Amino acid sequence: MSQRLPFLRYDELDSEGRQVWDDVVETRGDLLVNEHGGLVGPFNAFVHAPAVGRHLSSLGATVRYRTSIERRLSELAIITVGARWKAEFEWWAHARMARRHGVADAVVEAIGAGEEPPITADDERIVYAVASALVRTGKVDQDTFDAASELLGDQGMVELVALCGYYTLISFMLNTFDVPLPPGTTPTWSDMNSSGLGLNPIPPSNVPEA
Repeated sequence: MSQRLPFLRYDELDSEGRQVWDDVVETRGDLLVNEHGGLVGPFNAFVHAPAVGRHLSSLGATVRYRTSIERRLSELAIITVGARWKAEFEWWAHARMARRHGVADAVVEAIGAGEEPPITADDERIVYAVASALVRTGKVDQDTFDAASELLGDQGMVELVALCGYYTLISFMLNTFDVPLPPGTTPTWSDMNSSGLGLNPIPPSNVPEA
């Protein structure tokens, strides 16, 4: 159980907190409820501050599920952000989603190891360049911007930057509140296995939509 931010159960919440809980579970699935009866990942923080949490939940659902960007590319950007901040829960959830949506294992592993990924697809290379530039410098140079704008258009560029910003915020929450991984899982950066990445025994189909 998290020591910095205790898990809140549904029956402990007021009406505003319960509305945030319901919105989170409706858009992301009931796998988010843990063995303590609280919400896993960043969502426990959402119900501690429901006035903030309801907006974060809505923004998260929008940048994940309702943009013009292909899911493969979104997940690539998310793991780039999560790896930069070593947000364990974010990586645990999204490395598998990236693989599931078509990002190559070698690319995922390199990003997790802090190495230049061997990207062969032009669209992935462009999206990675934007996300990595943002997490390194907070800026995007003109050549990178032009290539990404040609690929994604104006709408997609706004969506991509918003996605990276949202998952930076989520990474900060996960790290600040020391949000635990689910039981039986292996941290990626604090306890590396022989391949350099922590592996989770829970199959990809059971990964909650964080």
